[in-house]
Amino acid sequence: MPYYQHYSFDLWLTLIKSNPDFKIERARYFHQHHNALHKSVEEIAGTFRRVDLMVNAINEKTGKNIDADEMYLMVIDSIHDGQLNLDKVDTLHLHAMMEELLFRYPPLLYSDVTFDTLILLKQNSGGTFSLLSNTGYITGKTLRKVLELYKLNDFFDFQLYSDEAGMSKPNKGFFNVMLNNIDIANPGKSIPLADIIHVGDNPKNDIAPTVEVGINSLLINSNKDTILNLVT
Repeated sequence: MPYYQHYSFDLWLTLIKSNPDFKIERARYFHQHHNALHKSVEEIAGTFRRVDLMVNAINEKTGKNIDADEMYLMVIDSIHDGQLNLDKVDTLHLHAMMEELLFRYPPLLYSDVTFDTLILLKQNSGGTFSLLSNTGYITGKTLRKVLELYKLNDFFDFQLYSDEAGMSKPNKGFFNVMLNNIDIANPGKSIPLADIIHVGDNPKNDIAPTVEVGINSLLINSNKDTILNLVT
């Protein structure tokens, strides 16, 4: 594959993946602290999954973004069958507890070759790098700390997250924000659209919009291709 002047990456299931232990412990935390109706851990885990799928579908449909606080309130409301006064929920404390739990069971690099491939790509391409990621229960602010944990943040000239932009992929506007930031990251240099590529795992969110904005794309991990395809 040819080298490009700018590489945009999705994050989840492209560079990192969830730690299954985090999801288990998150359900246990809510079972202990937000469970007046005494639902089972399995029921609570199922509620998290349903809310996640629903919010993803809504964000993809509208191109907007439902934030982490709203998602957690949806989960708590569902656990309590709509009978809890949500004004009683301390969302700041809840977010702090979830971030603490996340770093006890942090996300994992998607594969053993992820980090070394990024190094090789950065060295050989000489291009600028960025992230373009939808968020869910985990905010962009926290994801920046995850990248620091794995020393991934040094690769990226800028990071864009849906909760901060107020837009979610596949919204074309989110990709246009990326293009504007590419110009800022390359002062005095005009990078043709043909020299930009976005890499991700989701055909709808990561591939289809690139056709509209006129840049290249590569689908990985959900098919036979991997991040190694960028350097081979």
